[in-house]
Amino acid sequence: MNTPALEVVAPTRNAVGESPMWHAGEGAVYWTDIPAKAVYRLDVSSGVHTRYDVAEMVGCLALADDGGLIAATRRGVARLGIEGDRATLDPIDDVAYPRDGMRANDGRCDRQGRFWFGTMLMDMAAAQPVGGLYCHTGARGLDGPRIDGLIVQNGLAFSPDGRTMYLSDSHASVRRVWAFDFDPDDGAMSNRRPFVDMNAYPGRPDGAAVDAEGAYWTCGNDGGCIHRFAPDGKRIASYTLPVSKPSMASFGGPDLDWLFVTSIRPPAPRDADEPLAGSLLAFRPGVNGVPETPYATH
Repeated sequence: MNTPALEVVAPTRNAVGESPMWHAGEGAVYWTDIPAKAVYRLDVSSGVHTRYDVAEMVGCLALADDGGLIAATRRGVARLGIEGDRATLDPIDDVAYPRDGMRANDGRCDRQGRFWFGTMLMDMAAAQPVGGLYCHTGARGLDGPRIDGLIVQNGLAFSPDGRTMYLSDSHASVRRVWAFDFDPDDGAMSNRRPFVDMNAYPGRPDGAAVDAEGAYWTCGNDGGCIHRFAPDGKRIASYTLPVSKPSMASFGGPDLDWLFVTSIRPPAPRDADEPLAGSLLAFRPGVNGVPETPYATH
């Protein structure tokens, strides 16, 4: 295990911090605290972070090509509007969930600007494989589930050339990452295959990112670490973190040379032993990220 030189860029103590997203045009990082129904923004140059309360739980965020934001929520897909100190969610499409008590979880855009996100039953202890993977485009709307049978969908990422898609199920009974052949033209997935069996490594595979060398980074939730895997699935390195439940990583900064990591705050009284849990952390991993393609609104 390596120990990176970490910075606490926002000591927010989120309940479930998720989906850090670099906004190059603003020089800012956005992320969400899912159960708190809150979205955060950090201005990197000033270090000021702002909390915006919204009407729905937001599982993940993506930048849109018109400069706005797109979100996957408790209901489905919505536009996130921010003006001053207020934020609003404008629903676009609702997901027809197979049962009550579900929400959106992890997601991001592919290299062509399609917005992909997964769903899950909020009661993780029930271990019900009712989650799916959905795709949303401005031209065609909501499509899916493209994949079903997931308990806790996670780890969505795309290779630098956009021809490989990664997906994980982070439930303790699964703990696996898969790779798919991905057709950039029509978004078709094929040749689902094992990529990493996280039962062999510390933590459950949570949110992920891909760097410019094509390596896959996944947070080891409950393992207090983040792992880097080569495109062939071999582990390159692991990094210890001062939080037991890192939740998602994303590259950011003007040169995409920072790795931002959100985390989950354990329940009391365990949270007292982790003063940085729920904070937004960052370190320089020695490799650059890949620019995220904005959501194509048309």
